[in-house]
Amino acid sequence: MTQHQLHTKLNSGRLSKPKVDQLVEQLIRQPSLTEALFLEVLREDKEGTFNASWTFDHLMRKKLVYLLPMMTLFTNSLSQLKCESCIRLMAHVCEMVAEAYFKKKNPVFIKNIADEHLEKMLTACFDWLISPMNMAPKVFSMTSLYYLGQKFDWVHPELRVILEDSYATGTVGYQNRAKKTLDKLAKLGR
Repeated sequence: MTQHQLHTKLNSGRLSKPKVDQLVEQLIRQPSLTEALFLEVLREDKEGTFNASWTFDHLMRKKLVYLLPMMTLFTNSLSQLKCESCIRLMAHVCEMVAEAYFKKKNPVFIKNIADEHLEKMLTACFDWLISPMNMAPKVFSMTSLYYLGQKFDWVHPELRVILEDSYATGTVGYQNRAKKTLDKLAKLGR
């Protein structure tokens, strides 16, 4: 598949889940198209569509390591995203990265992700957590921030304050994740 063919497939109308899965299987065999796919995410973000974001998220679920060569582009772009559908999916990718780095302690991620990348993820996640958008990006962000707080000491106290302040107004899913996160912070004494 070429970049042009990828662009055409992503712009041929709303993709069904089976079509996304089929596209992801093709992309797994062509990791060189990962950056082109992410550039489609950025283009679609401006248009308010999300075929590329949905495909990117599903590709990252299977081959998160494909993100590493373009980590600078990814993290530099997070703060520029505007479309909530795209943000939700990129927040999920951030959560997967944080888990690979901190929870799983994957040496490939630890070696290839700089503090600068983590700091840009951290900034985006805090922005998403305190913004007036839907709850899904907030849920992914609070998990990412919990893990990022293992490296950046100031994060956990700030995260705790935000979660305590926003708990009562969150959805049931938000409250559930916030409670779990607050419980984990309490166990750490933070």
